[in-house]
Amino acid sequence: MTTSSLPSAVLFDMDGTLLDSEKLWDIAVAEFTRTLGYEVTPEQRESTLGNATGDALRKLFDIADVPEADRDYAGAERWVSNRVVELFDGGIPWQPGAREALDLLGAAEVPLVLVTNTIREVTEHALGTLGRDRFVATVCGDEIPAPKPAPDPYLRGAELAGFASSDCVAVEDSPTGARSALAAGCRVLTVGPEPVADGAVHLGTLAGASRETFRL
Repeated sequence: MTTSSLPSAVLFDMDGTLLDSEKLWDIAVAEFTRTLGYEVTPEQRESTLGNATGDALRKLFDIADVPEADRDYAGAERWVSNRVVELFDGGIPWQPGAREALDLLGAAEVPLVLVTNTIREVTEHALGTLGRDRFVATVCGDEIPAPKPAPDPYLRGAELAGFASSDCVAVEDSPTGARSALAAGCRVLTVGPEPVADGAVHLGTLAGASRETFRL
């Protein structure tokens, strides 16, 4: 453990947790679903939040009743990823309190790890906003055996930080991500309008977070 009962490391999700980037993904997803001939509803879009790209695309193909033989997952991933990169490069807003929370933990010398289901190619563009030097490691959805909600991403994040996952705190915004972190044995904090998982502590926002917020 580090001093003041802080966790050994804090593992942060990216989209919707640190960055207010889901609205940019919303644009890309809506544009993609129009190529399939339908308009995605807010409820359908919500069902894909926090999902790995392949899982999200499968749900969208299912909703559009695209026959399995006609599903070009690789092409769809390239289309969506390229569009998101274009949108990210136009600037990504921070979530309230997120930058300050990273600074607070960095000043306390708590190692930080970025753990996201987003693929590496897109994550690299987001790191331009986040600041890659803030993190001792980054884990992306296309770099581990099974993405969230499997525990693999958070187990890998804790491993790269050099600590047991049970000594780490994870911060998430989606049910998919929270289930992943809980399954890995992390203490889980969540942000967003509503609680997303039993067993997680719901903060609502990182605005005003203190060292006490992250205490194990």
